[in-house]
Amino acid sequence: MTADFNRSALIIIDVQNDFCPGGALAVVEGGKVIEPLNRLASFFAGRGGRVIATQDWHPSNHVSFAESHENKKAGDTVDLGGPENQMLWPAHCVQGSRGADFHEALDLKPVNLIIRKGFHPNLDSYSAFFENDRKTSTGLDGYLKSLGIDTLLIGGLATDYCVFFSAMDAVALGYKTYIAGDAVRGVDIPKGSVDKALKLMEKTGIKVIASEDIE
Repeated sequence: MTADFNRSALIIIDVQNDFCPGGALAVVEGGKVIEPLNRLASFFAGRGGRVIATQDWHPSNHVSFAESHENKKAGDTVDLGGPENQMLWPAHCVQGSRGADFHEALDLKPVNLIIRKGFHPNLDSYSAFFENDRKTSTGLDGYLKSLGIDTLLIGGLATDYCVFFSAMDAVALGYKTYIAGDAVRGVDIPKGSVDKALKLMEKTGIKVIASEDIE
C-alpha cells in the first residue's frame, strides 16, 4: 500500500466486547486484531490520515436476534424481503450494554469518527456504509468524500460479515481498498464463509496486506 495519508483512512470494524473472547458472539481469536489496529491507528493519525471506528448498536428487540423470532435459533435465516435472507445471531451489542462497548484495550484516542450501525429495530447493518437494505446510508461515504479521501485500509471483526460488506461497498463507491490481513478474524458461519469472502474480495480487486507493510 502506497498512499498519501492525507487522502487515506483506517476503518476499524466492530472491535466490541461481544465480538471478542468471552462475548455473546465471540469471534475466535478476535482479541488478536487489537494490537495491530492500535499500531495502525497511531501510524495513520501521525501522518495526517483519518481513523474511523464502527460500533454495532442494536436495540434489545433487534431483527437479527434469534430470540426475536418464534421457533428460530442462531444460525437460521429469515426472509425480510431484502436483497438476501437475514442471518440470525445470539443477542449481541445491545445499546448501552457492556457487550456493545469497544474493547477496553482498543485505543480510541486516534479515532476521528464513530459510526453506529444496526440501531433500526427491523434493519440490520453489516457494512460501514449502508444498512442491509443496501439503500440506507450511514453517512460515512459523504464524510470521507468531503475530506478528499480515496484510499481505505480496513480491519476488525468479522472478516466474512462486517469487514467483507464494508470492503465490497468501499470498492463499489470508488475507493482503493485494502484489508489488513493480520488485523481481521472471521466467524466462519456457515463453514467456509471466511474463505469465500476472501476470494470474493480478491476477485473484486481488494488487496490483503500485512500491517507491517504499511508501517
